[in-house]
This record gives sequence, structure tokens and C-alpha cells, in this order.
Amino acid sequence: MILTLFCWVSLIAFIGFSAKKAMYYANMPQHGRQDLYPIPLESEEKMHYGGSYFEEDNWNEKERHHNLKGEIIDMLVEMLFIKKLFVNQNDFWWLSYSLHLGMYAAIAWSVLLVVGAFVPAGILFTIVNLLVTIAGLVAGVLMTVGGIGLLYKRLCVRQYKIYTTPQEVFNLVALLAVGATGLLTWFTTGMSFEYGYAMVRAMFTFSPLAAQFGGVVPAMLVIHILLLGFISFYIPLSKLSHYVGKFFTFHKVIWDNEPNLPGSKVEANIIAAQQKPKNPNAKKWAAPHWNETAPAEEQK
Repeated sequence: MILTLFCWVSLIAFIGFSAKKAMYYANMPQHGRQDLYPIPLESEEKMHYGGSYFEEDNWNEKERHHNLKGEIIDMLVEMLFIKKLFVNQNDFWWLSYSLHLGMYAAIAWSVLLVVGAFVPAGILFTIVNLLVTIAGLVAGVLMTVGGIGLLYKRLCVRQYKIYTTPQEVFNLVALLAVGATGLLTWFTTGMSFEYGYAMVRAMFTFSPLAAQFGGVVPAMLVIHILLLGFISFYIPLSKLSHYVGKFFTFHKVIWDNEPNLPGSKVEANIIAAQQKPKNPNAKKWAAPHWNETAPAEEQK
């Protein structure tokens, strides 16, 4: 029963910590806008050559049009294919995308398991089970291959090694361990994802997981569940939570070209940020002009 409860706690923790991280980003002060074009919020005509509404006469008196279609397409391309990494670091993209695509497949596998666990035997279950098998194997193989490949580049290729931190190595090892133990669990339990259905049934019926296996949970499955639960806690609290930060990075920094007009929300945010009292616990820059403990002459 401890394993069943652990699955629920880790799932709730992942959702809760992700929501907390999103609230943290949403409540941050007004960003330093980039004003780099093209951006997908503009019309398709202006997107073609990198223009903006600032080119028009009396732009502040005209209604602005938001290109929602362009925004959605650009966002989906980046989320599903990591386009910017492909364009800027193509040799690194293949392994990174392998790892990310494996995680996408793992999410699809989890959703399909919930469906398959409660679908009666028949043609529908056969189809769902086939999709579960494909998604599960794709997830395990791609996460393992991507994790090993990225670890090699991070640890052995100087171009990447010089700026790789211990935390990035730990992150890759943790994700690799989840993918590899998932494959090993599948292999050691009769090359079937029945163990996945068992986990879902145990969770939704609040029953001991061991009851689904005749009293004994396979050792490799226990290891896989513990690692999966750990990564669910860890991801939202680490830099792996960029799945949350990307929304704010694109929508609130890179793509935001909302004008600062009198009486606008932008003006209100700037005024509020200026009036906000300084956080005494905030980390200070090392620069003398910012360091309050530096002599007055250095601060000037």
C-alpha cells in the first residue's frame, strides 16, 4: 500500500510544485523587454520581413491586431520539435530531441494506461494495448539513447564539457535511470506493460500494488516506481522545470511588444515595481555600484 500511496503523493507533488513555479514566474516584476523582431504576434505580412506595428504612422491611435494563429504555430513547433536548438546547435539537437521525444512518449504512455486499465477485453482494448506498447518502448529506448548520448557529450566533448555543471549531469543520470529501468521492468515482467495497468488499477482503487501481482511486487518495478516518484518531485524544483518557464519566456519577454502608453497595464506594472519595497533577503550583485556595503565613492 505504501507504493500505491507513494504514486499518488508524487503525482500530486508534481502538479502542485509545477503550479507553484508558474505562480512564482507570474508574480515576478516587469521584465526587461527585448524588442527583437520578427515575432509571431505580428501579422503574416510583417512576420515575413521582421516588421512591427511601430512602422505605421500614429500607431498608438490604431487598434492592434494579435496574430493568434502565428503564435500557436510558432509555440507548437518549438514545444514539439525544439526548433531553436535544431537551428542553432544541430549536432546537439538529435540527442536532446531523442530525450525530449522519449519523455513525450512517456506522457502518452501514462495517459493510454489509464484508458487501457478500464477498457474491457475486445478490439478497443487490443488497439489501446498496441498503442501502449509502442509508446512505452519508444519512451524507454529514446530516453535511454538520448540520456547516454547527452552524458557522453557533456562529459567527454570539450565544447560542452567546459560549461556543464554537476546538476546538469545529475539531471541526465536521473532521467536516464527512469528510462532504463522502465525498459528493464518491461523485459523482466514478460515483455508486457501489464505492470503499468496494475499500477493504474491500484492507484484508482486505493488498493495495495502487491495485490495486483499475487502478493509480491517485482523488484525492478519497485526500483522504477521509486525513481519515477523521485523525478516527479525533483523536476518542478529544478532547472528541468523549463516546461513552465518557456511560456513566460516567450509570451512575457521574447514576444511581448505591448506598448507602454499612459494609463496602460504596462505603465501600472512599472509603477508598482518601482514602489515595491526592496527584499532584504535578495541576493546582491557583486558590482561596486550595486553593493550597499561598498564605500560611497565606489557606489557612485
